[in-house]
Amino acid sequence: MGAEQSNRLAHSASPYLRSAAHQPVDWYEWGEEAFARARAEDKPILLDIGAVWCHWCHVIDRESYEDPALAMLINQQFIPVKVDRDERPDVDARYQTAISAVSGQGGWPLTGFLLSDGRPFYGGTYFPPQDGMGRPSFRRVLETIVETFKTRRDEVEKAAGALFDAVHRAESFAGARGTWTPSLVSELTDTILQHFDPRYGGFGNGPKFPHSAAIDLLLERYQATREPQLLLAAETTLEKMARGGVYDQLGGGFHRYSVDERWLVPHFEKMSYDNSELLKNYLHGYAVTRNPLSRETALGIIRWIDTTLSDRERGGFYASQDADVSLDDDGDYFTWTLDEVRAVLNAELSRVIELYYDIGPRGEMHHNPAKNVLWVACEPQTVAEALGTSTEDVARKIEEARHELFAARHRRPAPYVDTTIYTNWNALLISSYLEAAHVLQGEEGFGCRVFALGSLDRLIAEGWDDRRGFSHRIESGGDHLRPDRLNPDRLRKVRLDGTLDDQVFAANALLDGFEATLNPRYFVLAESVLRLVIDNYADNENGGFFDRASDASPLGGFDVRRKPIQDSPTPAGNAMAAIALDRLYGFTGNKEYREQAQIALEAFSGIAQRFGMFAATYGLATLIHARHPVQIVVTGASSDDIASGLEQAAQGFYRYGKAVLRVTPETNLEALPHALRETLPGLRPETAQAFVCTAGTCFPPVSDPKKLTELLAHVGTGSGAAAV
Repeated sequence: MGAEQSNRLAHSASPYLRSAAHQPVDWYEWGEEAFARARAEDKPILLDIGAVWCHWCHVIDRESYEDPALAMLINQQFIPVKVDRDERPDVDARYQTAISAVSGQGGWPLTGFLLSDGRPFYGGTYFPPQDGMGRPSFRRVLETIVETFKTRRDEVEKAAGALFDAVHRAESFAGARGTWTPSLVSELTDTILQHFDPRYGGFGNGPKFPHSAAIDLLLERYQATREPQLLLAAETTLEKMARGGVYDQLGGGFHRYSVDERWLVPHFEKMSYDNSELLKNYLHGYAVTRNPLSRETALGIIRWIDTTLSDRERGGFYASQDADVSLDDDGDYFTWTLDEVRAVLNAELSRVIELYYDIGPRGEMHHNPAKNVLWVACEPQTVAEALGTSTEDVARKIEEARHELFAARHRRPAPYVDTTIYTNWNALLISSYLEAAHVLQGEEGFGCRVFALGSLDRLIAEGWDDRRGFSHRIESGGDHLRPDRLNPDRLRKVRLDGTLDDQVFAANALLDGFEATLNPRYFVLAESVLRLVIDNYADNENGGFFDRASDASPLGGFDVRRKPIQDSPTPAGNAMAAIALDRLYGFTGNKEYREQAQIALEAFSGIAQRFGMFAATYGLATLIHARHPVQIVVTGASSDDIASGLEQAAQGFYRYGKAVLRVTPETNLEALPHALRETLPGLRPETAQAFVCTAGTCFPPVSDPKKLTELLAHVGTGSGAAAV
């Protein structure tokens, strides 16, 4: 098979698929070629879905797919198809639902067995090379499937039909539609609080994942109600995560999740989408509490993204950083033995850092018990008391030691960075960076603003198509960070049409870009994107939006229509669509946009509560729809200190979905959307004042930053002065 198999995936645009090009398995990419061969040869399809950052995907690759004997069995009896879940989230989502119905669990690698029309009849996740871990060996699974497919085809067909029906029922959301009510927000926040872990922060037990939308919902509700338990849950979670091993204490940025309830030992891969939403959390937390830890953590996330996950030359954010350098380690790049620490630091610094990060001869890693995950075990004051010195001296030594350890770690071989540029994740990061520009201000904020706008421009230039909307992947993305890969110019760069997430995440990023710059180009395009979503993605019968366009290439016999409402973990597409539509309505006054948002919310109001914290973005969309987006227009000359103070006060106060528009005497007022311009009473760009507007009306202007903050604290809470 050598050359043919080597060439099959060698020129794929996906780094995950290219990593399998050397395997003896005769892999196909997802597409009609594989399904046609399965029909012609009457063979089942072996479907492997994974990702370049997925540790267990690489394990099954090495143990099974690189085994020549097992590969021979696969090539003779199956049509093998390999899918990159980051590249094809639409394919992954459907088969995750199906395989979970069979095995009771999902995740990656996802191993499915399909009929030639794509309908699954059996599957699981990771299968070991020998019986063990409570699982049958992969060879035994393959041989059983072959025998069953040949001798009991009727049972296979029946299983496939039952699975299709189960997935169809799950995705149709029977009883989902109902009367929309703002009270859903309280029900969702109550559920989130019920799962809150007051000791270690976060929600539920280990393993613990960040639930970013839930944190934002808690902070937003606290701003409106001042209920202390809401702030306690959000602030405790932010603090415990930032001090835990799930946060990279040296390099910044968050790992994907923690295997334990204390946030100590992570799965070490770092995802762009996790860090984009966590960046917003820490910015919002800082805006609410002014806790310096939240600001420092936000800056740490930005530092890691800037240095590791950004195309600094052309703009754009990369997809992920792997956990490991090889299959023989488990986060070894990020962890330390006591001897490794002492080899880098002098005795004085080492003693401080050993206490601060709880570094000892026995660490937390099972594969190598000497390896320590760095986590903040105690306060600098406690270290100072133990060593008989000052807190200031310890704080200085911690920073010096961190700098030296990071420099030493930088000399280690680093985990692979997937430099693919995906539209949906880039849009989330663009929005996060623009938020950082508003909250952080100063030099750090300016740098975030410049890079975010440059990335947005690249997304438009290379991803937008007037007829098909945004593509899912920017095709000119390079792969220059991995030397063993082929020349990017030789890769097959087939356009991947975007999904609902690509369109609505980009629409929100475009609105963020408009609010930051008042450049009407961004606003016009945001409106075009949402028009395309209404025309091509809407479920005109039951409301809401499908994840794939009505004219998208079919997914064979498993082309189940699905409408994403659950955060998984990126924000749910339907909730983000409703948010973008309400934001657009706030600027234009076009009632169709608000009606479409209402229909989308009604489509899930009957079932949203059952998703609990996983419907937190739906809760935020409900909240914005109920109180309408808040818009603050600040006028005055660029050099006017009063105007600058008003702008800082507006930007520094957290309300979810808030827009701050800066108008100067040089601003072309025609750049302001018509509806907003018409509602502003006596707009004088040369006068330093701030207008707070919502629901098509504006409060009387204020010129005192303190009064502006007080007004913002009351907007949408049922109190405060009446709008005019």
